[in-house]
Amino acid sequence: MTPPRRRLAVLAAATAVALAGTTAGTAYADPPADAPEQINNGDFSNGSSPWFSYGTGPLGVVDGELCTTVAGGLANTWDAGIGHDGVPLIAGAEYTLGFDVHATPGTSVTAVLQLGSAPYTGYYSVTAAATPTLQRVERTFVASTDDSRAQLIFQVGGAAQEQTVCLDNVSLRGGNPPEPYEPDTGPRVRVNQVGYLPHGPKNATVVTDATEALPWQLKSASGAVLASGTTTPRGVDPASAQNVHSVDFSSYRTPGQDVTLTVDGEVSHPFDISGTIYEQLRSDALQFFYIQRSGIAIDGDLVGEEYARPAGHLGVAPNQGDTDVPCQPGVCDYRLDVRGGWYDAGDHGKYVVNGGIATYQLLSAFERTKNAATAGFGAALGDGTLRLPERDNGVPDILDEARWELEFLLRMQVPAGKPLAGMAHHKIHDENWTGLPLQPEDDPELRELHPPSTAATLNLAAVAAQCARLFAPYDAAFAQRCGTAAKTAYAAAKANPTRYASPTDGNGGGAYDDSNVTDEFYWAAAELYLTTGETSYLADLTASPHHTGDVFDARGFGWQSVAALGRLDLATVPSGLPTAEVTRIRASVTDAADRYLAEIARQAYGLPMPGEASSYFWGGNSNVINNAIVLATAFDLTGQAKYRDGAVQTMDYIFGRNALNISYVTGWGEHAAENQHSRIFGYQLDPSMPKPPAGSLAGGPNADLQDPFVEQLLAGCAPMFCYVDDIASYSTNEVAINWNSALSWIASFLADQGDSAAVPAPSCSVTYTNYGSWQGGTGFTGQLTIRNTGSTTLNGWTAKFAFTGDAKVREAWMADVKQSGATVTAKNESYNGKIAPGGTAMFGFNATTGKGANPAPNLITVNGAPCTVS
Repeated sequence: MTPPRRRLAVLAAATAVALAGTTAGTAYADPPADAPEQINNGDFSNGSSPWFSYGTGPLGVVDGELCTTVAGGLANTWDAGIGHDGVPLIAGAEYTLGFDVHATPGTSVTAVLQLGSAPYTGYYSVTAAATPTLQRVERTFVASTDDSRAQLIFQVGGAAQEQTVCLDNVSLRGGNPPEPYEPDTGPRVRVNQVGYLPHGPKNATVVTDATEALPWQLKSASGAVLASGTTTPRGVDPASAQNVHSVDFSSYRTPGQDVTLTVDGEVSHPFDISGTIYEQLRSDALQFFYIQRSGIAIDGDLVGEEYARPAGHLGVAPNQGDTDVPCQPGVCDYRLDVRGGWYDAGDHGKYVVNGGIATYQLLSAFERTKNAATAGFGAALGDGTLRLPERDNGVPDILDEARWELEFLLRMQVPAGKPLAGMAHHKIHDENWTGLPLQPEDDPELRELHPPSTAATLNLAAVAAQCARLFAPYDAAFAQRCGTAAKTAYAAAKANPTRYASPTDGNGGGAYDDSNVTDEFYWAAAELYLTTGETSYLADLTASPHHTGDVFDARGFGWQSVAALGRLDLATVPSGLPTAEVTRIRASVTDAADRYLAEIARQAYGLPMPGEASSYFWGGNSNVINNAIVLATAFDLTGQAKYRDGAVQTMDYIFGRNALNISYVTGWGEHAAENQHSRIFGYQLDPSMPKPPAGSLAGGPNADLQDPFVEQLLAGCAPMFCYVDDIASYSTNEVAINWNSALSWIASFLADQGDSAAVPAPSCSVTYTNYGSWQGGTGFTGQLTIRNTGSTTLNGWTAKFAFTGDAKVREAWMADVKQSGATVTAKNESYNGKIAPGGTAMFGFNATTGKGANPAPNLITVNGAPCTVS
């Protein structure tokens, strides 16, 4: 999950504002004694959050006070500041503003209540002469304007000498208590607002006071009744505190548009029943990554002019850039070029551990096309399928997108000859928190490399190992570079197994701390073994307690718990593991999937996660989807429709079958989120900026209420209601690459399912024989024998399979064999095209290989249908 971020709205480069409203010298009666406090954590007993600064040194709490240093020589008082966002003001209401302040050697400090975005109109200000002696300042005023998002800024610039400025007991009492927040949840019938697959599960949830079953009707756009039945009462759902019924209309399988469900006098949002409803989602979810790119101009002709912008963080003023970045003081004596990559989330930071799992999931979505029967060997993820500048370069577009982050991750590796060489720096981000909204090219802050960590190094090792096997058919040099970096990183991590990121290193960016890296070691060893086949990595992964442990948590996996990534790949990627071991590993996936199916059945809203508050946390929507990925993988392994149905039903929650009746994916659903927390997508604060692009996933309900906006707005919320679609709520409504990577993986799976028809039994079997490596290990001879196990004669056949790494067919016999990337396509010759029931045909080939693993494929199809492989 993404760590907390402070939402900001004043830039160091902000211009002076003309102060309006009541002046500091006018006297008013104090607000009543029970007037509400509008400042969060004004005594700093909970650290520095949600306070932020710009143009200063880092914020820190010292002896209970919030302190920072301010450089001398700044031209204006407003060139540096300490601030608090989301302050509600009510026109005509009385307020008392108070604070303790001292500064050394001494300077003036001006407290300003102002509009939190351009033109930063001032509502009230008071100036104090701050000296080394602590003083208390209090003023009462009447607000001239309604503003639910005002900003309190302590302007601390303009002194000739460097200053240390400290604040304490900041208070703004007055106004009215906030009105109880009542979200607009729309009709009481909650459905997947995108729609349902014709042969897939179709479930809905109804909020009602009724305790007995109710009649329901499924209606066409014209009002005709298509199906009917009765609801199943479910009682009070713990996660939503609602009395609910469920509806199952899975038996209706006819495609239609703008269908609605009517229950208890309520009509649901319209939805479609179609086998193509998710095709565009695959593209939209992946497009998010291009728009999040750092270090490249975003082309409006590709993604829409509203998203066009110059390259960010390349050292072009006001950027200080990512091309020549120093470490934090005392961390290193070198500077690195770490341009590129994706901005992690709502800020401009770039984090190796979050970039690791996000890159893994894009690479995994592509690798699935080699091994999953419904994935069509990757045609829908191939070259030219996404709106990218690299399209039509002969490389699948999803790999092109992953490479943008991979190049950044490789640049984060400590150079040879330096202390901790081979390890990876944990993150790079601004020295101080920056403003929101703020386009990347306008960020003026110093960028810093943070200390290397074992977790980051193992993330690099794992995804670089994936890179080595997946890029081998397309760019051998890049694949080799990835492979070398992976091995170097893994060795460095083994030599430095306990270098943990500091949980307090959170100014200017999230801490992303993780003090248990046994799961990262397991994941990295698994990826290196699958790529190289080397016994040393096999020994490490089999020695890990995670190898035989249960790595599938009821609440899903994420950047801090990655053992599941290694397990999923060991279950699906061809390898040299013994058959019994592969069987055991695959059984662990289906066992977890069975548990998730049981949870779906228990949940009135059909989630594969427990219903208590602890299941609703920062970024929990991605964990929900990650459990759907486990279900989808179980389907890929077994072909059992129950697992596909579980994955499909899980996404109903994401697309509107939830207590708030909201789709958490922008642009997808009748009522969808559109104000996610992001500096780049700042429309809610500045209408000249764009909204988040279609296909962006919000973090989702967070019962811990970890930002001041929801802390005040949603106090006491039932877990599923702990969400608000507002840019101010970074703990419930942020975007993040690891959330969209989960969405991208499952979107690709969903799009591959078509109408979700029944899976036919195999009517063919294939024996794949590797006759061994040639002398010198530069190639091998292989043979496929196809047996027709069906009841009808095959009149012509086409066989397909994919190599795991860099093998390339050199010549073949008894078939016309061609290869594209890793995928081999063999068509019968004129003399062996007919295979009677029980009959066989064969073909052979010679192939060249490198030094990596070369296992037999898991998936071989004949005429598009998967065969039993032996």
